[in-house]
Amino acid sequence: MIHAEGVTKCYGKLLANDRVTIDILPGETAVLLGPNGAGKSTIIKSICGLLRFEGRITIGGYGNTTVEAKRLLGYVPEFPVVYPLLTAAEHLEFIARAYRLRSWEERAGDLLRRFDLEDNKRKLGKELSKGMQQKLSVCCALLPEPRALILDEPLVGLDPRGIRELKAIMTELKKSGCALLVSTHMIESMEENWDITCIMVKGRIVRACRRGDLAPGENLEGVYFAITEGQALPPVENGAS
Repeated sequence: MIHAEGVTKCYGKLLANDRVTIDILPGETAVLLGPNGAGKSTIIKSICGLLRFEGRITIGGYGNTTVEAKRLLGYVPEFPVVYPLLTAAEHLEFIARAYRLRSWEERAGDLLRRFDLEDNKRKLGKELSKGMQQKLSVCCALLPEPRALILDEPLVGLDPRGIRELKAIMTELKKSGCALLVSTHMIESMEENWDITCIMVKGRIVRACRRGDLAPGENLEGVYFAITEGQALPPVENGAS
């Protein structure tokens, strides 16, 4: 569903992504891990069509910048960007009109309730707290019922109820066949709900593995710190499939 092959991105002389390959099938959850500056946000923005790059990226078989791909993909950025003069409810209406959704009102209301925004739906974007803006960003990404969803540090800024609801929704999406790519520093939050992990260091994926590839007693956090805290890096496995 989400396929990135040999993606390379430079900012001037800085090589941010170096031949990155990721492959996420329907119903799979991939976790993207790495220290600050590893290139995680760059590959995410490239997949979402926000950056130019070398290589190939498709969503559901469509080129990632096509209308067909954008209809399949939802994106929750690390820092929520809301329209300051639209209310929370108007944000959802805007998304519904942009995607030409039908009978969307009930789903929008359900999302607002689940993320505790119903009482704030008439507040302007600029009047919402950062946490509420993050919840609204999630609601906007979920409204079109995407078949692929990318979340960049989605739990940061959410209150406990928001974290619980988002994790529940991620589980529901996975069961429905949605492909998820989650970039996070909160490793423990994903420990029980991942299929693929991609660990990035200096623009490359230095380890890509499935849950079944872990040795007995090995966990996601242990693998991450073994790779990123001074131990010798394993041979580059620049891809996940």
